Amino acid sequence: MHDHDIARGRRALLKNGLLFAGVMAVPGAVSSATRRLSTAELQAAAKAPAAPLVSPNVVRPELLRQALASLDRQGSRVAQRDRMGIVDFTAGSSQPRFHFVDLASGRSTSLLVAHGSGSDPAHTGYLKRFSNDFGSNASSEGAFVTGDYYVGKHGRSQRLIGLDPTNCNALGRALVIHSAWYANPDMIRTHGMLGRSQGCFAVGEKDLDQVFARLGQGRMIYAAKV
Repeated sequence: MHDHDIARGRRALLKNGLLFAGVMAVPGAVSSATRRLSTAELQAAAKAPAAPLVSPNVVRPELLRQALASLDRQGSRVAQRDRMGIVDFTAGSSQPRFHFVDLASGRSTSLLVAHGSGSDPAHTGYLKRFSNDFGSNASSEGAFVTGDYYVGKHGRSQRLIGLDPTNCNALGRALVIHSAWYANPDMIRTHGMLGRSQGCFAVGEKDLDQVFARLGQGRMIYAAKV
């Protein structure tokens, strides 16, 4: 897909309010199934408060604005600009808060993702703080670009490069995408929340292939708590 096609698609989505209203997948689903917002849903979203409560499978308007602004800011540092990942760390780990957004079609899919133990020392299920420090075991905020794949201590993984001052140590800290048993949905059924990583974006063991396929290399992940 050419840049002008992507830009045209984004302009169309912005015009009908889809992106800034929030990109929604099927309510209640943790993964895979997606749909577009209906006209009635768009109209309802337009009347919603500027900062609505976090809901499953919804990319909140302010977070989406920040993510798109960051994508524009990064310019050529992000080679693939048709899709992106957005992690809403305002939501708890029991909610599907890793959103994969197709910027041309407006479709999204949302999955579970764990945060770092250093970001949630009391293990409440909610991220309390970010850190870019070595040894912090915390999640970092900002824009990342996906790198190469490798097999390490967590099995198949994908390196991430931090693009902002708030996450510039990501590569050195080995903050990567990998799967983990503590990020599987059954953790929510038994514990009410996911386990914690050492700062990595840990996803469910059955979700890793989908994450790799949706992101690939050279695409942006934007992580924030808004």
